Amino acid sequence: MDLQSLLALYDQEERINVEYPDHRREQIGTVIRHVSLHAEGAAPRGFILYSRLTEANVEQAIREQLDYFGELGASFGWKAYDHDTPADLRDRLAAHRFAVDEAEAIMVLELDQAPPQLLAPVTQDVRRITDPGLVDGVVAVQDEALEGTRVDLASHLRRTLTDHPEMLSVYAIYADGRPVSSAWLRFDARSPFASLWGGSTLAAYRKRGFYTALLAVRAQEAIRRGARFLSIDASPMSRPIVERFGFRHIITAYDRNWDVKPKA
Repeated sequence: MDLQSLLALYDQEERINVEYPDHRREQIGTVIRHVSLHAEGAAPRGFILYSRLTEANVEQAIREQLDYFGELGASFGWKAYDHDTPADLRDRLAAHRFAVDEAEAIMVLELDQAPPQLLAPVTQDVRRITDPGLVDGVVAVQDEALEGTRVDLASHLRRTLTDHPEMLSVYAIYADGRPVSSAWLRFDARSPFASLWGGSTLAAYRKRGFYTALLAVRAQEAIRRGARFLSIDASPMSRPIVERFGFRHIITAYDRNWDVKPKA
């Protein structure tokens, strides 16, 4: 599939049609937002994955979303893509004091073209985590590798494994009696895309092929379950790795985040 057609399909399935079981999807004109149904700590969270705005309505749309989430006392993210309109959307969000995260390359692999390396048996001690009680160990790898604490992530993974296990496959690689690398696969039978998340390894255990092993086990599962494409929001560290396995860059995305203190 040519890149333009692939991008159009990605937009439709992974940005416009996509739904998350623990979020409420709301479409307001050409803005689609998702609002958490479960408060993480003291306040809900939300995010905007898709918008198509113009020079004439962009400022009003941004203010409306700030007002909406402000009334909820909710922090939220607005994911802007290179082809979103207007062309200066990212700069406008920054002008409204949205925090700027690093760019992510949206990469897609057509699974019927997956290379032999991703189809070979995985020899590392990769375990699929189905017990929600073991999620903390998976997230601890992410926290240590990325030098942060993500309480909301642990809650999200536990809840999805409990309520919608068909939509999430969590994997960890064990070494020296503990998880040292972890990742997960999001799967929705309504979409031709399965998506890769996580993919972090503790510093002392890198360069042992663990990232590739987690990539392979998830690609193989996606193929078994009938997905046509595998996507990843790749960091600058991940992009060259997945490119070696045939993932193609279809667009670049930028997270803009707004933090709102909950109301007293």
